[in-house]
Amino acid sequence: MSRLDEFEAYRSQMNDRILEINHLGIKRFFNLDTKAYEDGALDSRTKELLGLVASMVLRCNDCIDYHILQCIKAGWNDDALYDAFNVALVVGGSIVIPHLRHAIETLDLCRKKAGED
Repeated sequence: MSRLDEFEAYRSQMNDRILEINHLGIKRFFNLDTKAYEDGALDSRTKELLGLVASMVLRCNDCIDYHILQCIKAGWNDDALYDAFNVALVVGGSIVIPHLRHAIETLDLCRKKAGED
């Protein structure tokens, strides 16, 4: 099982557990997060790319993994993702470099899993 497979399994397991708690505020936040990425003035595809950039600037590797997976599902190609990585690097500065490494590794794992390498 790859790091990415472990991440997806853990995320799913723990999200299920969190929602079992049935706390109104937590459920509302999860719903708000889901609704934020639906089509609106910006399409959901673009919003996922924005989420990826924000995640890199905020230095959240779990979020980076999630948004790369979503961006791939949305059809973004590697060149578009590299541009997004660059925007995150420019906005966030050199402290983003370790997370850029993580993002590149995640993208490579995704492509390998899909048999595209």
